[in-house]
Amino acid sequence: MDFKILSAKNYSVKLKVTIQSTGKLGFTEATAKALKLSKDSGVKFAMNDKEELFLINCEQCDEDAFKVLKGGDYFSVNTKGLFDNLGLDYKTNNIIFDMIKENNEDMEVYKLLKREKPRK
Repeated sequence: MDFKILSAKNYSVKLKVTIQSTGKLGFTEATAKALKLSKDSGVKFAMNDKEELFLINCEQCDEDAFKVLKGGDYFSVNTKGLFDNLGLDYKTNNIIFDMIKENNEDMEVYKLLKREKPRK
């Protein structure tokens, strides 16, 4: 019988992103490090037929990607227009996405699982 080891190092970092009240998507320090974000990188968003949201990490920003911005030690992307179009109420609610890595040979893809609670 063949086994595939599911290494703890692949599951020890909780990846998440948060929509800031400005509409920007902010990356935690651990997430930015795991995705190897830089000022040259970008992220793309995709939706499947179930209307599940996905983030695609790109080493280089292209015309379909949101450019990664760096402010101090933190990374973000200007996603206000996207989230407004999707009808996400990030001004009233604190919206956090847990990121689950998807199996994809061509791209680095993460499923975004939404958690929402009222802002204080």
